[in-house]
Amino acid sequence: MRGRGLKPKTLAFQAEERNIFFHILTSCNLSCRHCYINRAQHGTNTLTRETIANWLKLFYDPAKLSNLIFLGGEPTLHPDLPFAVQTARELGYQSITIDTNGFLHHDLLNRLTPQDAVLSFSLDGPAPEVNDPLRGRGVFDVCTKNIHRAVDKNFETSLIYTVSAKNISHLHKMPELVKGLGVKHFFIQIIGLRGNSAISQANEMQITPEAWLKTVPPIAKQAAELGLHVIYPKVFLEPGEPFVCAGEYAENFFIFPNGRVYACPLCEDFPIHAYNIEGNTLRENSGLTEKKFFTLHIAEGCVMNKLLQPDNLRYKKDGSPNHRISCCLLKQEMGGAKKLLDNTY
Repeated sequence: MRGRGLKPKTLAFQAEERNIFFHILTSCNLSCRHCYINRAQHGTNTLTRETIANWLKLFYDPAKLSNLIFLGGEPTLHPDLPFAVQTARELGYQSITIDTNGFLHHDLLNRLTPQDAVLSFSLDGPAPEVNDPLRGRGVFDVCTKNIHRAVDKNFETSLIYTVSAKNISHLHKMPELVKGLGVKHFFIQIIGLRGNSAISQANEMQITPEAWLKTVPPIAKQAAELGLHVIYPKVFLEPGEPFVCAGEYAENFFIFPNGRVYACPLCEDFPIHAYNIEGNTLRENSGLTEKKFFTLHIAEGCVMNKLLQPDNLRYKKDGSPNHRISCCLLKQEMGGAKKLLDNTY
């Protein structure tokens, strides 16, 4: 059997890489129950062509492998997304991904070529009965139809499945579906208590450590054995495994249309962003920002998880944690397809 004996590989943070997660707008045609966008914090702007071009120049570093992901809201709602992709190509970004809900607005597939960008689709169930209550009526059919169209046009594609208490029991059906769709890259993400899921649904959406450990790694292995390239969050560190924070050891920029720039996605519900874009210049903020928290070292591992998502933690009788929580950007990889930038966070 292909993939027999596969073991997950932890993807170390790369100092020579720069990852730019670029939200070019916050509007969306869907209202997903677990959407992380918080318009009170992220604004409601749709960036102009000029601003997009200027910010792409601002974050491109020719001395590093510069990876770019276009996000929203739904980025394909922006009529100038093809212009943004072409501008990024001309600047020299080595990897460009569009993270989409699958609706592919503005005739996107006919305005880009497979050489321009990778298309990463979000799907949260193996059938409409599971996916659509989370993402919207009819979304499963539209998304899978457009995945088929993209694959037929030879676009490199990936699929993101956000695991929550509402769909973890259906994850085992996803590898066969992903394989059948012709998608080569399968990203499994854990629900984050941000945006919609943090407001009123935390108790019903969050999964337990036991459920994650019992379910996700074995299914990731099954997917890899089918020939898929699989990436999923490390989440829990092994005994003796050191905690490393991407905010201290890697370059990740999460850019929002109101000019806020975060180094850690867990912080995005709060005005503690490390940077602001002012006059097409990136300025580091002073005072109590996320960077101050990154320097704290605690037994639980990720200090932001301890502060913002403490229900992920379990403790022994002596008060020590059952598991240390890894940096949310630390991933594990299985499978043999060529590496794509992991755009789950």
